[in-house]
Formats: sequence, C-alpha cells, structure tokens
Amino acid sequence: MSRVVLTYGTFDLFHAGHLKLLQRAKGLGDRLLVGVSTDEFNAGKGKKTIINFEDRIEIVRSIRYVDEAFPESSWEQKRIDVKKYDVNVFVMGDDWTGKFDFLKDVCEVVYLPRTKGISSSSLKSLLNKSDDSRIQEMRKALETISEAIEPFQ
Repeated sequence: MSRVVLTYGTFDLFHAGHLKLLQRAKGLGDRLLVGVSTDEFNAGKGKKTIINFEDRIEIVRSIRYVDEAFPESSWEQKRIDVKKYDVNVFVMGDDWTGKFDFLKDVCEVVYLPRTKGISSSSLKSLLNKSDDSRIQEMRKALETISEAIEPFQ
C-alpha cells in the first residue's frame, strides 16, 4: 500500500524554499499531492499574489516530486481532501506549527522547517521597496518566464 502525502501552499514567486519543501514532503511517502491556493481563496485570507493561479499551479505540476496538484479554495477542504485521497501524512512548513493538529485524528501531521533566508513574503517586501521601474522590469521578467514554460505544458 502506498503512502500518500498532502501539502498546500500559495507557491507565489516559486523559489528554492518551495522546491525543498516539496522534495522533503515527497520523501515522507510514495505519492505527493499538492493543493495550490486559488487567487480567490488568497484574497479571502488577505493575501495578494504576483503570479496568477493558472501559472502557479502549472509550475507546481511541473515539479518532479509532485504527483498531482489541484486547486485549494477553502480552509475546510483540507479535512475533505485527507479523506478523499486516503492521505497518510499531512505536511506544512513549521510557520504553521500547531495550526493543523486538528487533522491528527485522521492522519499524521508533520511540520517541516522552512528554508532559512528566503520566502515569498521577503521577496514581495523587496519588490515593494523597489521603485516603479524595477517592479515593471520584474513583472516583465516573470511574464517571460511564463511564456518560456508555456510550450512544456
């Protein structure tokens, strides 16, 4: 019987910390499922993304450690997905420690250490401190990356 691992995230401005989290999560089982927060769900949490949902989920789906990625649209979805996918291990970054312990009655809950020195929040903070021309350059670079990924979808 295969061990199914489940994690969730926004995965905005995908970086090495995201990749390491997914790699370590995959190491806890045979299949890794990833819920990617929709733009609407993020807005409800007061979060604004730079990369749109469609591009973020395609990036996550392209990672070799990820067996399946799907939209996350509510907090309640986590318990539903644990049961739906017969999940053995629920994984989140340790910045969420304790917040998902309510799932311990249906699966193992693991909080993995975050990668030091990088986060989407810190990258966004740098962008916010940049002048408008730098932000436009960044957005143009991100559009170029999205266009480069498109042929591989």
